[in-house]
Amino acid sequence: MTDTARQSHGLTAVMMGALLVLQGCAGISYVNGSLSGHLELMSSAQPVERLLYDDATPEQLKGQLALAREIRQFAIDQLGLPDNRSYRSYVDTEREFVTWAVFAAPELSLQVKTWCFPVTGCVPYRGYFSNEAAVAFARGLHEEGLDVYIGGVPAYSTLGWFNDPLLNTMFLRGEPYLAGVVFHELSHQQVYVAGDSAFNEAFAVSVEQTGTEAWLNYRGETEALRRYRQSLAREKDFLALIAQTRSDLFRVYSGSGSQAEKRAGKKAAIETMRARYRRLKAQKWNGYDGYDAWINSPINNAKLATVSVYNDLVPQFLRLLELCSGDYPRYYKTVKRLSRLGKDKRREALQNSGSCG
Repeated sequence: MTDTARQSHGLTAVMMGALLVLQGCAGISYVNGSLSGHLELMSSAQPVERLLYDDATPEQLKGQLALAREIRQFAIDQLGLPDNRSYRSYVDTEREFVTWAVFAAPELSLQVKTWCFPVTGCVPYRGYFSNEAAVAFARGLHEEGLDVYIGGVPAYSTLGWFNDPLLNTMFLRGEPYLAGVVFHELSHQQVYVAGDSAFNEAFAVSVEQTGTEAWLNYRGETEALRRYRQSLAREKDFLALIAQTRSDLFRVYSGSGSQAEKRAGKKAAIETMRARYRRLKAQKWNGYDGYDAWINSPINNAKLATVSVYNDLVPQFLRLLELCSGDYPRYYKTVKRLSRLGKDKRREALQNSGSCG
């Protein structure tokens, strides 16, 4: 399907990089055709240690694998993440993304559509190892009248059920991204609550962000750490912009206007967001354009939902980690305790937590 044809169906396929809000994580249990797709990848996996000492391995790849090996050990020693066989092998997928995630929401609602599976519970997207399959599925949802969004995903987690490999897609966005995605995916093996993607993803993002800062500090990469913190500050601004827009849209959708009036209100809210973004970019970011592709491509309720799933609860988790004095084992123990509560009580406890443990 060509880009022009995809746009004519109201679909969007946007590349997501290290600084965009969907960090790229899709659990294997809810990737359509997941077992066969994963096993196909694993059939070409090669041990990192073997590649490092193989004369046929390109020098650039050797450097990347050596860095990944150090990051993997740091995850164990400094972040208390699982010491297992994940990220000790390598697969070249020969493409930029390993999976594609399809999100959907009603035209005049922010309530994202979910799909339910064994083990993972209900999740807010469907993942595919084939872009063509994702586009075909998204087309059907669009024909039902839903807003649809497709995003490329550079990495996924099997939640510890398999030995997840390093992928070439994880090396395409620089060292901070590589470190962050390893920490993020291993976090899902530490704590995972079936059917609560917002909790799972925000927890993993908290480990990803603080772990990446710790890694860059450990390496003495002062300038890289400065740039990373700057990117987090911009992301915070961007998330606030999206949250403001979602609030504007909620008022439109919950109001008493006709469908035509709500559609007009939706369009106006999105254009207002773009205007706010341009001011933010000019007045606070010194012209930084890393979010331009996201802003300038079509925006709908499904696309906005990708931001909510990954980020709404991150501040609460970061606060909890701070209450734990940055002690990751204590933090994981506390998060595991919260994970055993019912969903509503889990949210309430996370919001109101005044101590660690």
